[in-house]
Order: sequence, then C-alpha cells, then structure tokens
Amino acid sequence: MKKILKLASLLALAMISFNAGAKDYLATDFGARADGKTLNTASIQAAIDFISANGGGRLILKGGDFVTGTIYIKSGVTLHIEEGSRLLGSLNPWDYVRDPDAKWTSMIFSIMQKNIGITGGGEINCRGFLVATKGVDYCHLGLIDDPLKLDRLQEGKRPENIHFYKCENITVTGITLRDPASWNQQYDKCRNILVDGVKVDAKSYWNNDGIDIVDCSDVVIRNCDFDAADDVYCFKSHSKDGVSENILVENCRGRSSANGIKFGTYTLGKFKHFRFRNMLIEDTYRSAITIATVDGAQIEDVEIDGLRSIHTGNPIFIRTGSRRPGDNPYMKDIVIKNVYAEVPFDKPDAGYSYEGPVEDLPRNVCASGIQGIPGMPIQNITLENIEIVYPGKADANYAYRGSSKAELEAIPELEKSYPEFSNWKELPAWGFYIRHAEGVTFKNVKITVADVDYRPAIVADDVNGLNFKGVQIVQDSAPKGKKQIVTNNVKNFKNKK
Repeated sequence: MKKILKLASLLALAMISFNAGAKDYLATDFGARADGKTLNTASIQAAIDFISANGGGRLILKGGDFVTGTIYIKSGVTLHIEEGSRLLGSLNPWDYVRDPDAKWTSMIFSIMQKNIGITGGGEINCRGFLVATKGVDYCHLGLIDDPLKLDRLQEGKRPENIHFYKCENITVTGITLRDPASWNQQYDKCRNILVDGVKVDAKSYWNNDGIDIVDCSDVVIRNCDFDAADDVYCFKSHSKDGVSENILVENCRGRSSANGIKFGTYTLGKFKHFRFRNMLIEDTYRSAITIATVDGAQIEDVEIDGLRSIHTGNPIFIRTGSRRPGDNPYMKDIVIKNVYAEVPFDKPDAGYSYEGPVEDLPRNVCASGIQGIPGMPIQNITLENIEIVYPGKADANYAYRGSSKAELEAIPELEKSYPEFSNWKELPAWGFYIRHAEGVTFKNVKITVADVDYRPAIVADDVNGLNFKGVQIVQDSAPKGKKQIVTNNVKNFKNKK
C-alpha cells in the first residue's frame, strides 16, 4: 500500500513539473476555427506535429467549438481545452481512423509516445450516437462490414474519445468526456498514468465504458465522476503476457447500466496490487464490485477500502471461470472492507437511455457471490466491516432454488459463461452464496433483508476454511427457527459471535 501511495504522489509531482515548463500555442494560430462547423483535423494535427518537433508544449483550444476527425498526440504535447470550449467529433464516420497498431478507432490517439496529456476545464465530445447511427446506415448500404449483424458496428470500428497505446507518462485532468461511440477512454499497455478530476458522461450508445485500463502499470485515478452506459472502472488484459499492476483508484463516483468496479471480461494476463478507496457507486444495474478471471488470468492482492453502493443490483460478485481450453486461472488475497450497500427491489437503472437487459428473468434478487470452479478455488478472501441491506420479497412460486445437498450440487457451474451474477438466475441464498473457495473470512459483516425471503441468508458449498466473526443476520419476517446459514461440503468452519 505504501508503494502505491508513493506512486500517486510521484505521478502528481511529475505531471505538475512537466506542465509548469510547457510553452503555449493557440490552435487558431495554425488555422483551426472554433465555429463548430469547420473540419479542423489537418490544422490541429499540424499544430501537434510542430509542437512535438520543437521541444513540446501545450496546444490550447479556446473560444468555441473545434470539430475534428482522428488526431494523434505526439511526445511532449499536452492538448489543453479551456473551460467553455469543446473538441467535437466529426459527424462523418469516414473522418475517423482505425489505427493499425491499436486496432481500434478513436477521435484522439497517442501511439507509443511519452510525456503527453489532455488538460483543462473544457469538453471532448465525439457526438458518438450520431456517428454510430450513421455507421449503421453505411452497413445497410453495404459500405461497412457488420459481421455481428446486431445492427451496430463492433466496438473497435466505432470511435472512442481517447485511446492511448504503449505510451508513458500520461496526464489527463479536469476535462469532461462525453458521448463516445464505443468505449470512452482506453489506456492499453501504458505506464505512469494520472487521471484526475475528470467528468465522464458516456451513456448514449452501446459499450460506453467509463474508463478502460488494459495491461497497464503505475496508474492513479482520483477525484473523478463517471456516468456510463457500460462498466465504469474496467480493468482488462488482452494478452497472456500482459500485466496490470500498481493501480490506485480513490475519491470517485460511478453510475452504470452494467458494473461499477470490474475486472474483466478479457482476462488473459496478470492483475496485482490494486487499491480502491472512498468509492461511491449509484443506480448501477449489475454489481458494484465484479472481480472475475475467466480467460486464465491471475488476480492477486486487491484491496477495496471504503465503498458506498446505493441502489445497485448486486453488491459483490467474485468469480473464476474457464472459457478457453487449457485455462488455469487463479484469484487470491482479496480484501473488501468498510462497505455499505443497499440493493433495491426494482430495476436500479430504469429510465436511463441505455439500460441493462431484462432477459435474465425470472429470478428473485440475487445474493452476493464468491464463486470459483471445481479444482480452482478462489483463495484468501476477507470481508470486513460490511453492511448490506437487501429488499427481500423473494417468491418461491416465481423462481425457486433449494438448499438441500442434492439441490446445491445440481447448480450448474457455468464455467464457460460470461461472468455475470444473474447467469444462474435464482441462487439459493439471499445474502451470500459461496462455492469452491479456500480461506474465506467474514469479520463484522451485517446483512439485513427488509421483507420476506424464502431462502437462507448464507449458503456455502465446497469451502475449506470458512471463518465468521461477528456475522449478524437480520430478518424480522423469518419464521422462528429458520436456518440462516447452510453448508455443504464445508471443512474447517468457525462461527464466532
């Protein structure tokens, strides 16, 4: 933890020092027009190239709206958008580049560069809904290939706002990122990243993530506000040799029609040394916390300390799976503490422009899950100072899952499925479902159900080393003598009040 905090301080100081000596250039001096109409791709790119070739500095956009297609930030250049000004994406899909190295499409690229940034109080807006729907029109005309046939282009063919690939020393501060056509901001195989004070409004089209960190190291994300149609804080690995490590996320708010904090779904490499502090997750359809490895990744040393989850469909989902032949995933040393969560009975993202699906029904409200797979248990999971309030109202006549030995052992593994808590539809517990795990500790954990629920509070199946200390289960409507903790194939179970 001390190493990660030191990293955060060093990154902040390095970025301040870098920007302090930067020379300023106005985009309008290179012919760019802030009229919201002129396509400024060539003039903005010429300015970036000139600044990079002449010792670096800041390219300042101010005085209105600058329209552009794809531009590339070069080493030593910071794109500074002043408050009240905007960088707007062209409405013509042909003005965007699918980069051959990154293999994605974006409005702003930086490929294998150093000492780069985007700063200021202004806005970057791809106008992605309009761009993406025009792209669909071109698919119907046969001008763009649409292999998925979902009436929307694949993610990589729609422009993101920002995509940095194999870059070092990145600072993104103060800006607003709005309306991408795909993912919003992606950092792929980068090192030394500071994202601070950024506001994201990305809920206008499919796959609008808040931020994607892919095989990156030495990353600080702080003081940000995210409103996303897809996952908010998304950590991925696209290659077996990829490593994501030394990552700190703190003092951030997130809202999503998918997950809040998510590891996955692409999880091929290694993830280690992650810290999350003082997080708020609201109105989120799926899980506030999803930590999943389903493609062979190794995840270890993750700590989430201080999270408030309000009106979120599921508090905690920890999962291993095996979608590819020969996968050997593992997950260990996960600490989640100082969490308060409230789960609603209704759909938590109802009314947003891109909601989560409803096809997972019928099911009652799902429990939090710690779910490994046979022979590959999740190891060393600690939950401490946790309080979760569930709505109850589970109806066995609507959806039923029993907790007898035979019924528990009949629950499908689904190890090749996409990792979502709702895949099992009905789970046999209303509070926590624990399966295929070793060394699980609950300390000062309180779970409350507000209404009738036919299921027990906690079900543990195939667990070695289950330690409860100060676990409180509150269900005022429960029949007298109802068994709230059900175990099957559990070894070394300790339950201390």
